[in-house]
Amino acid sequence: MSVRKRIWKTRTGDTKEAWIVDYVDQQGERHIETFERKKDADARHAEVAIDVKAGVHVAPSKSATVNEAAALWLAGNKSKIERATHVDYQGHVDRFISPNLGHVRLSCLSRPMVRGFEDRLADRCSNAMVRKVLTTFGTLVADAQERGLVARNVVHDLIRSRKGKQNHEKRQKAKLKVGIDIPTPEEVAAILEGAKAVAKGRFRPIFLVAAFTGLRASELRGLRWADVDLKKNELHVRQRADKFRDIGRPKSQAGERTVPFGSFVANTLKEWKLRRVESPFDLVFPNGSGNVEDLVNIVKRGLIPAGITAKVTKEDGAKYTGMHVFRHFYASWCIDRNLPPKVIQERLGHASITITYDRYGHLFPRGDDAQEIDAAEWALVGRGRT
Repeated sequence: MSVRKRIWKTRTGDTKEAWIVDYVDQQGERHIETFERKKDADARHAEVAIDVKAGVHVAPSKSATVNEAAALWLAGNKSKIERATHVDYQGHVDRFISPNLGHVRLSCLSRPMVRGFEDRLADRCSNAMVRKVLTTFGTLVADAQERGLVARNVVHDLIRSRKGKQNHEKRQKAKLKVGIDIPTPEEVAAILEGAKAVAKGRFRPIFLVAAFTGLRASELRGLRWADVDLKKNELHVRQRADKFRDIGRPKSQAGERTVPFGSFVANTLKEWKLRRVESPFDLVFPNGSGNVEDLVNIVKRGLIPAGITAKVTKEDGAKYTGMHVFRHFYASWCIDRNLPPKVIQERLGHASITITYDRYGHLFPRGDDAQEIDAAEWALVGRGRT
């Protein structure tokens, strides 16, 4: 493996020079790469030496393009992930990744190149979308890495280099506030009352169950009567409905759980069951045809009008415009009832207690105050005097 200078004359008699990286890979095949600057050749020489020694080097001639890697990744995952997730990934590739970097060979990708792509995204997309697209990009390159199509994942390298900054931004993110992001008990009661006058009250039961069980909207839309035990007053989350109304299992193992409820919810469900629309899928909250209800329909025809009717509003209309506010309320309601954090995590279906604390930790009691600290100090000092 060597770096050498090459000098030659063109047909016009001009002298040209370049720097050559000449090496043999781990399979014993010889490769030559040409660079205009010695600095670039030396950097490539050092990189190749490490990769060959580790047995992971992929020559540029054998490296796939980003488009080729994306096609392999999407095809390989189509039957393994939810349809909605696959559609999102396909959209990220078609709208952003392919038009910008699709022609580039993976071995030629560099952190500056990825950074430039990110900057272009930022000019036309929200910060959230930029993060999602970069995550998709990094995942498809990781898949290519597993297939032996590229040695390094420069996208993940870039993301990891910012981990400290991202953690700082996460800490600085505004906390959920009761009365702003989380409905107060009075607001929830008003919305439930207002829902009686909207669409003949058909959305009130789903709002009530959401508020007092904390189920995600997808879990409510996929809930079956077979999973509701009106004798034990508990429901079992075993499936969910995605945005395409496709039924599938919860996204994580923690999502499959049992959630208890009180007699008020039980009585509401019993009454609802008597006047429910028959569903071939045994759904508790189907649409008028018995199929999976559309989330947008629930919000636009139910939640927003109910909030306006209840006068839970702000300047431009309803104060709360997403079903997730009921989940936030349920979390705060459980905290106010002094349920143990681990129990709240399990009820919400969070994969870890860290998620629960990250979102709702600031709502838990601090555990001490000035009066308690004073009493503890004096108790200790008093012992020393006896």
